[in-house]
Amino acid sequence: MSNQAGSEEKPAPEEVEVAGKEGAKLVKPSKNTESTKYLESLSPDATARIAALKDLQRNHDELEAKFNEEKALLEAKYQKLYEPLYLKRADIINGAVEVEGSKTKTAEGNSAVKGVPNFWLMALKTNELLAVQACSNPWLKITERDEEALKYLKDIQWSKLDSLNGFKLDFHFNPNPYFKNTVLSKTYHMVDDDEPILERATGTEILWFPRKNLTQKLLRKKLKEGQTDIKPITKTKQIESFFNFFNPPQMPESEDVLDEDAAEELQDVLENDYDIGATIKEKIVPHAVSWFTGEALQGEEIDDDEDEEEDEEEDEEEDEEQDDDEDYEEVNDGEVPQKPSE
Repeated sequence: MSNQAGSEEKPAPEEVEVAGKEGAKLVKPSKNTESTKYLESLSPDATARIAALKDLQRNHDELEAKFNEEKALLEAKYQKLYEPLYLKRADIINGAVEVEGSKTKTAEGNSAVKGVPNFWLMALKTNELLAVQACSNPWLKITERDEEALKYLKDIQWSKLDSLNGFKLDFHFNPNPYFKNTVLSKTYHMVDDDEPILERATGTEILWFPRKNLTQKLLRKKLKEGQTDIKPITKTKQIESFFNFFNPPQMPESEDVLDEDAAEELQDVLENDYDIGATIKEKIVPHAVSWFTGEALQGEEIDDDEDEEEDEEEDEEEDEEQDDDEDYEEVNDGEVPQKPSE
């Protein structure tokens, strides 16, 4: 996105990078920056030279636009070539087809174990980058409770949005005892695919079976000694779960409702949410087999120091939450009714 500064032109919106070199950006209102003031103070000769430089920049931007057009066509071409491989991979993982060399049979002549059990669960867990990002936003980390549900995950697919910029992730599940949905989707709507600017993210509403919501737990207030006939007081608490991924944070309609600290915190959460989606799209889906076997770990660089700092912050937050809930106890091993009493 080019920005032609001038006294009679309104500057373009400031793009604030929130997810690293290849990550998403949030659009924020432009400000009268120190750079703009400096440009206005330059001599006419220097201003003329800057105008010439802008012409060069425009020529560069035109070439870059053509490059991005051709790049998009090339990516679309190869995405179609990948699709048959992804479909065959899914068939093998889910036991729809058998491969040469699979000779384990039962008395009935069928394979004792069909497909590759827990394939996607292990691929997701092995991705250390995904794990580090989950540490940045622990609401999205894969918990032990999540693992049981993710064992029913049979495929992950991604696709570009047809008429809009952005992409969609589809998580396909076998019938399971946790929720009714067979597909859970996460969609990232981008202002621009070439220079990714995140507009918003949306997710599927999960239709949990009664007492199976993995993103909540039911707490019951402890009774004091001698209290037996009192109606129990319960409350529902949101907890860490990978399935929070499908309920992404939303930008407020007006930034005026957020103070600086709240805006910065929301930006960090949105950045992390996009990072996780991009990691699944660009690393896990194309190279799922390598993540499942662990071979993809070679060459991955993880910032352990940052990870340790985030773990310490997470532990402090957990201690504070435990203090708030010390008068409550979890009900039924964390199985949460849809409408608990208040």
